[in-house]
Amino acid sequence: MWAASCLASCCAACACDACRTVVSGISRRSARIAYCGLFALSLIVSWILREVAAPLMEKLPWINHFQHTPNREWFETDAVLRVSLGNFLFFTILAVLMIGVKNQKDPRDSLQHGGWMMKIICWCLLVIFMFFLPNEIISFYETTSKFGSGFFLLVQVVLLLDFVHGWNDKWVGYDEQFWYIALLVVSLVSYVATFVFSGLLFHWFTPSGHDCELNTFFIVMTLIFAFVFAVVALHPGVSGSILPASVISLYCTYLCYSAMASEPRDYECNGLHKHSKAVSTGTLTLGLLTTVLSVVYSAVRAGSSSTVLSPPSSPRAGKPLLPLDRTDEEETDKAKPVTYSYAFFHIIFSLASMYSAMLLTGWSTSVGESGKLVDVGWPSVWVRIFTGWATAALYIWSLVAPIMFPDREF
Repeated sequence: MWAASCLASCCAACACDACRTVVSGISRRSARIAYCGLFALSLIVSWILREVAAPLMEKLPWINHFQHTPNREWFETDAVLRVSLGNFLFFTILAVLMIGVKNQKDPRDSLQHGGWMMKIICWCLLVIFMFFLPNEIISFYETTSKFGSGFFLLVQVVLLLDFVHGWNDKWVGYDEQFWYIALLVVSLVSYVATFVFSGLLFHWFTPSGHDCELNTFFIVMTLIFAFVFAVVALHPGVSGSILPASVISLYCTYLCYSAMASEPRDYECNGLHKHSKAVSTGTLTLGLLTTVLSVVYSAVRAGSSSTVLSPPSSPRAGKPLLPLDRTDEEETDKAKPVTYSYAFFHIIFSLASMYSAMLLTGWSTSVGESGKLVDVGWPSVWVRIFTGWATAALYIWSLVAPIMFPDREF
């Protein structure tokens, strides 16, 4: 017994030392990646608790105070929402604290990049505390999360448009034949992929013998968008290019697929419903991975996108996302402006916390088998469809706005 106690103490001490070593190694350059890692950890915790926490939560009187105990899916959804709420509050508090930070002499700049052991402890305490809140607060957060998720998707669309236009401008700026050919090849590949993908959508989601007018409408609308993008982008009066039009067309087609793949598995027009068990694990993993990657991109992009996140005075605006080299000037000049908006950086994670909760709970409408899937149900379908339509509208606006308002800078 004494030996076991000593061994446990040694293991605990080693674990603490390892954690301390890891957090002390987080520098200014890697702080944003550390926040991404913390967010990824929250997704893993949500996933695990969704699978194992239901029996324990059924025994908590302040949660299960109903006359008739809800089904297991209710407790799974509740566990995910509580972890998400803790994550949301953590990043929202940081966002509020970071409002107005303009240069690295501000004491809050050190809070942004340091104090990681305390941050991790506070995050854990917040998540644990959420399991002591009444159900009414969680229900309110569930409703709010649906709107917050919409804002998160909108931010993703804006960043995508900014990236695609920047990609096109960079290749055109080289003014060399090789890059023009590369631009044409990528555009052709994107359009071919769009039309091939659309053909597969007709095959998967409009099976013969069934009335699938809704899915047909979704696919046809996406093809119309692709045609409109090309016409507007190539119009002589518009300073457009075929590359952004083709990439946005492919992205809208993907959103159309994602929407119809989220239709209930028992829906006769969902060609994937026959493989529901095989799709569940893959959809879960893909949904989580996509969320993590999209949030990581958004967060890292916060350091270089002057259009959305960086202050106008930022010396990093338009520069590479993750510069690996350091200069003496960067190390010694502590009065220089911050390289990105700290507050907006954390707001992205707050919104992403809401979005990830909606993915893991099927937008909190999971019933029966759908409760084991990610992003399944009619709310998920319409969120994806509206996101695709918003992407199309914003892209068209980015082309015609300079013509409609020539005196403004876009």
